[in-house]
Amino acid sequence: MSVLTQDGFEELARLGAHVDESLRLEFLKGKIEEKTPSDGSHGRIIEWLTRLCLQADAGWWLYPDQGLRVEKDRKGNARPDGCLVPLDAFVGQGEWASPDGVLMTVEVTSGDSDTGRRDRVEKPHAYAETGIPVYLLIDRTAGEVKVHSQPDGERYEMVVTVPFGKSVTLPEPVGMELDTTPLKNWVH
Repeated sequence: MSVLTQDGFEELARLGAHVDESLRLEFLKGKIEEKTPSDGSHGRIIEWLTRLCLQADAGWWLYPDQGLRVEKDRKGNARPDGCLVPLDAFVGQGEWASPDGVLMTVEVTSGDSDTGRRDRVEKPHAYAETGIPVYLLIDRTAGEVKVHSQPDGERYEMVVTVPFGKSVTLPEPVGMELDTTPLKNWVH
């Protein structure tokens, strides 16, 4: 049995996208997974969060669906729903960018169990291993927001959970207050 390498995965993902533009693959813990297509409410949440981040700092942008090399030694590939970075952080990089300079990754749950498991379990671990300072999970199924911070190379040491309708602080380097009330309008 052969083991799929990261280079092999990236070629497979590229070829798959040529066959079906909506096909978005991820490679976490050595497994290939398909990312569920977004719905209108999901897109609205990303748009809302992008505006808030831009208001907080005009030098930032929340890039949707930018592929990142993640996990220890960057041997995994994730496609977060959003990557908050300084404006030019991904200039000159390809489909799978370095996570250097990423301030925060964002995932919005889609409702299916496979994606929910990845967003709630596998991705926090992968992003913490990568050293991404903040991971924001907007869990539409549970009606709550989880803010993961203080990665130690294995996991996030701090996780704050609030229900939609409450405010939560996105810690440094993001450093902004997030009123989650509008999220009540975009749940399943």
